Formats: sequence, structure tokens, C-alpha cells
Amino acid sequence: MSLTFPSPIFGPVHSRRLGISLGINLLPGDGKLCSFDCIYCECGLNFDHRPHSKIPTREAVAQALELQLQKMQEEKIAPDVLTFAGNGEPTLHPQFAEIIDDTILLRDRYFPQAKISVLTNATQIHRPAIFDALRRVDNNICKLDTVNTTYINNVDRPQGGYDLQRIIERLTAFGADCVIQTMFLQGTFEGADISNVSDQYVLPWLQTIERIRPREVMIYTLDRDTPVRGLLKATPEQLDSIRDRVLSLGIPCSAAY
Repeated sequence: MSLTFPSPIFGPVHSRRLGISLGINLLPGDGKLCSFDCIYCECGLNFDHRPHSKIPTREAVAQALELQLQKMQEEKIAPDVLTFAGNGEPTLHPQFAEIIDDTILLRDRYFPQAKISVLTNATQIHRPAIFDALRRVDNNICKLDTVNTTYINNVDRPQGGYDLQRIIERLTAFGADCVIQTMFLQGTFEGADISNVSDQYVLPWLQTIERIRPREVMIYTLDRDTPVRGLLKATPEQLDSIRDRVLSLGIPCSAAY
């Protein structure tokens, strides 16, 4: 069972980390486009959910967003955040940077107190336009599930080249302009242990977090059905322990169970 989102606007929904969130999906509404193929993705695996429709245009996104913001204003429903998420990686849209500018203008017009968040796997942050656009939003939330390349290849499964060190360098250049988001889980996949809650994975990750010095770290675990079997949630005790170790570095950290 997979979950796909309408395009280009969905919600508002209640996010366990972000509050009342109006979703912005820059990808087709009938499938998935992503530079990762995570085995835990709520949208399913890439091969099984190839889209048939096109990505929404910049103009279509702006028009749909303005109509929804007008409706929410009339209904007196104030969003806490406008969130770029949906059916894959939002920064793959060829006009991502321009859409960010449009969204900032519309946010300022209708709900200036709302934050703009982007959930990204960080695979495109080496591109200057993407990097600069992400620095303009309130919550630039970048995925970093581990700093172990073998684990990334087995669990996040990048589609095409993935240079972990280049990603870390760009995240470090963001510094306090980014939030790091990490999925912790347990279980097996294709006979291999894919747990990343042990010191083998946590200690190098902590060292990298200390190097990046993000504004905040969000750690979480499975919340919905996964497209493959054998995956298990990290326990609250495991997440609390990891959270406390991040806090001991002087970096704010929250855990979602």
C-alpha cells in the first residue's frame, strides 16, 4: 500500500513535526519521481509508481497555491507552514528556485506568519540555484540517514551518482541555515540487517552533525506502511538516547516516535 499526494497542492494536513501544514507537491499526482528509492518510502518504490502525467508548471503551482491560501484565509484556517513535499524530491523540478520566490511572495501576502519548509534528500544541493533557494526558506530540512555509503546504497538507494562527501560539504556550508532530518529504523531487507541505531552508525553520524552544526536535528522513525517487509520502528528509548547525544553537542534535537 503506497501513499501518493495530489499535485500541486494538498492538505492542509497535521504534521507531527511541523504543525498545520499546507503541502506543495511539485511532482505528478499519479506517481513518484525521486533521486532516492528508499525502501521505507510511504509513496512506494520508484519502479512500481512511475507517473504518467507531467510535472506542474511554475504558473500552475502559483495559481493553485494562491487559490488555496485565499480559501484558508476566508475560512480563518491559518497554516503553520507551507511544506514542499509530496511524491518524491521537490528540488528536481526545473523551476524550483523560481517557485520558491513565488511562494515567498504569496506567503507574505496571505499568511506572513507562516513558515516555508522544504523536505529534501539533499541530492541537488551542489547546484548553486538549488543551494541559494534553500537558503531563502525558513526550514531547509535535509535528509542525512547515515554517513555510511553502503547503508545509503542499500536503504536510501540513490538513483545515479551520489557523492556523500560532497553532500556533507554542502550541508556544512548551510550550517545554521539547515535542519538535518534522519530516519532511524531496524529490521532486515533482502537478508541484510538495515538497523542504523547502533554506535557503528550513530557515532560517525554524530561526528558529522557536530561538523555541520545545523540549526536543529529532527530524528524520527517509521510512521506508515512501508513498501517492503521486514522493517521495524526504532524504539522510543533508542530515539531518546540518540536525541540526548545530539543535545549534548549543544544542537537542538527533537524525536518523533
